[in-house]
Amino acid sequence: MGTNIIMKILIVLTSHSELGDTGKKTGFWVEEFAAPYYELADAGAEITLASPKGGQPPIDPSSELAGAQTQFTHRFDRDEPLKQKLAHTLKLSAVKAADYDAIFYPGGHGPLWDLVKDAKSIALIEAFQQQGKPIALVCHAPCALLKVKLPNGDLLLKGKNVTGFSDTEEAAVKLTKAVPFLLEDELKKAGAHYSKGPDWGVYVQTDGLLITGQNPASAAGAAKALLKLLQPKS
Repeated sequence: MGTNIIMKILIVLTSHSELGDTGKKTGFWVEEFAAPYYELADAGAEITLASPKGGQPPIDPSSELAGAQTQFTHRFDRDEPLKQKLAHTLKLSAVKAADYDAIFYPGGHGPLWDLVKDAKSIALIEAFQQQGKPIALVCHAPCALLKVKLPNGDLLLKGKNVTGFSDTEEAAVKLTKAVPFLLEDELKKAGAHYSKGPDWGVYVQTDGLLITGQNPASAAGAAKALLKLLQPKS
């Protein structure tokens, strides 16, 4: 980027914390927020955080377990300013697509309940699409695209090459019965060309200005793909 051009990126997190009727908690997956946040911030982006309800979005407790930790989550653990910023996300109703160059949605199971049908989120993605700005979503977050339409009334996903948390990964975490729907199946029903890599491996799809990552391991890669789209064409 030129020295005087600052990329402005909006990160949208879930506000939903109940894992269906399991009695367990969910929310956003730390790695899927921390990895893209630092990839984008380290590249000089100015990042704004938002969620449907505003304030502190719920963190999925499973994403804080030892096995889910990476260099990015360790960095987040020590980053008090970012934790403060996260505690005060803007309400989705207060953000406008015109103020940003791109949008990024981290996953976790939370979005399956709120972002999939949140009218403000759907309108926001539609505005980014109409303004020709990149949209990136990772893991379960591609569910936020399921009800998004193009100006002609077609579903945005129709004919698009996408990925997202796979049915086999959902079975591996034993949550197939807990979730309201299986993401892979719904993306296919929406007319998308769904593909995936090995379970838990890095797999990112870019189709025009739409970027999707399969799972937590793909979050940093999705952010890198987003940065590539934001580089000025020489």
